Amino acid sequence: MGDGFWENIIVETAARYSVVVLCTVVFLSIFELVTSYKNWVEIKSGNFAVAMATGGKIFGIATIFRYSIEHNDTLLQSIGWGVIGFLLLLFGYIMFEFLTPTIKIDEEIGKGNIAVGFISMTISVGLAFVIGASIG
Repeated sequence: MGDGFWENIIVETAARYSVVVLCTVVFLSIFELVTSYKNWVEIKSGNFAVAMATGGKIFGIATIFRYSIEHNDTLLQSIGWGVIGFLLLLFGYIMFEFLTPTIKIDEEIGKGNIAVGFISMTISVGLAFVIGASIG
């Protein structure tokens, strides 16, 4: 194939990369609004539970977009499915808090409870694979 082929792949890759980075920043900001703690303040102070929970969210968002990019031809379709996937991930996070009434998940992560941070990370990663597999 000619030079046009490589130029298109480079442009498309740069566009998808840029959009995913931007969406990740926006989605993490939304997660920040629903948590009682400030992610980056807590991470800077060494709160490993928050780092794990946030890392799980980042991995989850990236995984959803990985599947979205793989299964959709256009950038707009990928963004659309990425947003739907993110909303499902956010819903899963809220349900995790709701379904564990004996543990205040958000509060425990903010206090540095590593076990809760780890399970939160694992739930985000696991849900991302299920959501990603469902993306059309």
